[in-house]
Amino acid sequence: MKDFFKVTDLEKVLDYRSEFRPVETEDITLMDANGRVLAVDVFSDVDLPDFTRSTMDGYAVKASSTYGATEGNPAYLSVLGSIAMGETPSFAIGPGEAARISTGGMLPAGADSIIMIEYVNAIDDRTIEAYRSVAPGQHVVAIAEDFKKDDKILTRGRKLRAQEVGLLAAFGRKSIAVFKKPRVAIISTGDEIVPADQKPAWGQIRDINTYTLACQVQDVGAVPVPFGIVSDNADDLYGACAQALDRTDMVLISGGSSVGVRDYSLDVLSALPEPRILVHGISISPGKPTILARSGPKALWGLPGHVVSAMVVFSVIVRPFIEHIGGLADEKRLRPLLRARLSRNVSSAQGRVDFIRVKLTYREDILWADPILGKSGLINTMVKADGLIRVGINTEGLDDGSEVDVLPL
Repeated sequence: MKDFFKVTDLEKVLDYRSEFRPVETEDITLMDANGRVLAVDVFSDVDLPDFTRSTMDGYAVKASSTYGATEGNPAYLSVLGSIAMGETPSFAIGPGEAARISTGGMLPAGADSIIMIEYVNAIDDRTIEAYRSVAPGQHVVAIAEDFKKDDKILTRGRKLRAQEVGLLAAFGRKSIAVFKKPRVAIISTGDEIVPADQKPAWGQIRDINTYTLACQVQDVGAVPVPFGIVSDNADDLYGACAQALDRTDMVLISGGSSVGVRDYSLDVLSALPEPRILVHGISISPGKPTILARSGPKALWGLPGHVVSAMVVFSVIVRPFIEHIGGLADEKRLRPLLRARLSRNVSSAQGRVDFIRVKLTYREDILWADPILGKSGLINTMVKADGLIRVGINTEGLDDGSEVDVLPL
C-alpha cells in the first residue's frame, strides 16, 4: 500500500468517475433554476405555439392575394378589422381581404402570411394597397413550429440556462426537479499552516488552499464546506475525514499527499469505512502525488499542498468528478477551449502530461499564449495565468508558433 508513485494515466483516473453515483434530487422553483442540473427528462404537453401567430406588425392576408404586387401595380385589399393582442379573431380572411395585426397576434382563419406595415399604404379605413408580395408562411410562426406535443424538450443532465428556464415557463412549469448541489469538504493539513487572518511565525504559512479550492468548487456549481486546518496527526485527520464524509458528498484533503506525510494519509484513508485506494500518483505535472480514494460511495482526494498544483489538479481532474456526481451529462461537460499561438518553445518530459500556465494576449489580431514558468508554490503564476495548455504524454515539447488549445481558468 505504501509504494509511492505507481502513477496512473490521466484518462484512467477520469474513468473512475463511473464508480461514483450522482447526488440526490430536489424540486425547486423556476426562479431558482438558473445554473442547476436537470434531474428528469421533460416532455411537451401541448404544441408550442398552439396557434399561428404573427412575427411582424402588418396585415394578415392570404399570400395569393398579393402575388405580383409591386409599387407600380399594388394589390388592393379590403380590411375586415383589427386583431388585438390576446384576442381570438371572430372572422375569417378570404381572397382579397386583410386584417390589421400586431406582432404576436393570432392569425384569423384563412390567413397564411403577414405583409409588413412598411409595404402597405392605407387608402381609407376599409382599403389598403400592398406593393410587395408575400409567400405562404412568411412572417408567421405556425402551430407546433417550435415544439410538438409529446416532444422531449429537455434531457436529464442538462445545465439550465436562461433559455431552458424560459422554455419551461412557456410550458407552464412552476417548479422542476434538479440534482442537489454537491457539498464538497475542504480540509487543509500541515503543522506549518495557520489561518489566513493570523500572522505566521517563522516557518509557517497562511492557509491559501481552503480559499482557492472553495472558489473553484463554487465555480462548478457545488457548495464548499471548509473543515479548517488539521495538524499532521493521523487521529486528527481521521476525525476530520469521518465528519466530512458524514456531512458532504466529496472530500478534498489539501497537503496530505506529499512524501513526508503520505504514509499516515494513506493509513487514514484506508481505515475509513469501506475503503479503497483507487489512485496513488497521476502521470501529470504539476500534481503527480495526487491520491484518489473512496469510502463507501464517496470520493476523497489527497491534493498537493502547493497552491498551483492543487488548483491545476482541481481544474483538470477533480472538477469533472464534481460535475459527474452533480448529475451533469457526459456530453454537457465539455469546456470551451480557446485556440491560440504559442509565443515561445516549451519543453516537456515524456511519460507524463504537462499542464503549462499561459497568459493570453492579442497581438496584430492573433491570440497568443505566453507561457508562465514558475514553481508550484508561487501563487503569482496563477494570478498572471488566463489558462492552461496541455502537452501530451508522448510529446517532448511544443515549438514557438505552434497552435495550442487553451483551457480557460
